[in-house]
Amino acid sequence: MDRLANTVRPYAWGSTTAIPELLGTAPTGEPQAEMWMGAHPGAPSRLDRGTGPRSLAEIIDADPEAELGPGAVRAFGPRLPFLLKLLAAGSPLSLQVHPDLAQAREGFADEERRGVPLDAPHRNYKDANHKPELICALTPFEGLCGFRHPAQTADLLEDLGVDDLTPYVDILRASPEADALREVLTAVLSAEHHAISDTVERTAVAAGQLAAKGGPHADAYAAYAGLAHHYPGDPGVLAAMLLNHVRLQPGEALFLGAGIPHAYLSGLGVELMANSDNVLRCGLTPKHVDVPELLRVVRFEASDAGVLRPEDIGGEEVYDTPVDEFRLSRFVLAPGAAPHPLASATPQILLCTAGTVRLHADRDGQLAGGPADGPAEGPAELALAPGESAFVPAGERITLSGEGTLFRATVVA
Repeated sequence: MDRLANTVRPYAWGSTTAIPELLGTAPTGEPQAEMWMGAHPGAPSRLDRGTGPRSLAEIIDADPEAELGPGAVRAFGPRLPFLLKLLAAGSPLSLQVHPDLAQAREGFADEERRGVPLDAPHRNYKDANHKPELICALTPFEGLCGFRHPAQTADLLEDLGVDDLTPYVDILRASPEADALREVLTAVLSAEHHAISDTVERTAVAAGQLAAKGGPHADAYAAYAGLAHHYPGDPGVLAAMLLNHVRLQPGEALFLGAGIPHAYLSGLGVELMANSDNVLRCGLTPKHVDVPELLRVVRFEASDAGVLRPEDIGGEEVYDTPVDEFRLSRFVLAPGAAPHPLASATPQILLCTAGTVRLHADRDGQLAGGPADGPAEGPAELALAPGESAFVPAGERITLSGEGTLFRATVVA
């Protein structure tokens, strides 16, 4: 096992304080949005096995089966299939969706065939992979996730008393669910800029007034008014009003599958995703919005937000998701509790978020096919403080002890 040195990404929407507070470091005054843990080429973690710092991507490339295990390599190829992050939203992220695997492969191949540069601002597909993701709250966390049922959205819009919204209300009440959602989203994103900007402004004022009065939708109205403050005149504000507004408490999570529109608004969380950069934006951004491609990818299905709570399986709290590229779980280690053995035939990244968690490697009890087939590498013991993480190669048996909270990211293979 190896202690990881990780990169913090300074995206403009990031909190200036949340990640430093977790790490116990002084804020720099600049936004610190995401800390990446993994082998993504954009910011791979680094580790030192006695010959100086090297990237985790380099380590895996040198011997994929030893680091990832034969099962993971067969299923996902010789690359770590997930990326683990700390995500700290100080202001709203863009409203977005991710493609499914077939759409990603088709879109990537098409843009490659047409010679669209990978760094072109209008490029949609950076790779041929899908990007399901899971966000688990460490603090109270606010977001938007999935389409609200059209009749409920019609009520919410009608109560605002903005005449420009009446056509949308009528569509949401009269048309079948999928047709209604598609028609309204298309109308909002395709509208003439000056007209939609004025509508957004009037809607934001009305939402702020209703939020101040309280009531069952006050939190949602406040969120939409806040979006308009950060993105004045952006049609994404109206698109966001089609979505479920959700507040997560620490330990609660959201799973975002393909085609599900979503946005994170505020809070600190642990995010785990398939290793991809494919994002199609719906608004709340100055970046390119490809409306036709977006409409091809979005799933026009209404549902509840679907808050996930973990299932306790022998002391390991597992967040159940329908993907194989990643699996997130949590250990809450109480004072004086017995050490918890942990073994996996697939790679793991372990992240401490509270207290101190100690990892002890069992050098005499490796799983078949793991790195014990060669010389043992890395320290036999590690102590992780909040914000610190470790990579555990496939097949290495370890034991957890101490007092604190540890998140475990691994692969289903």
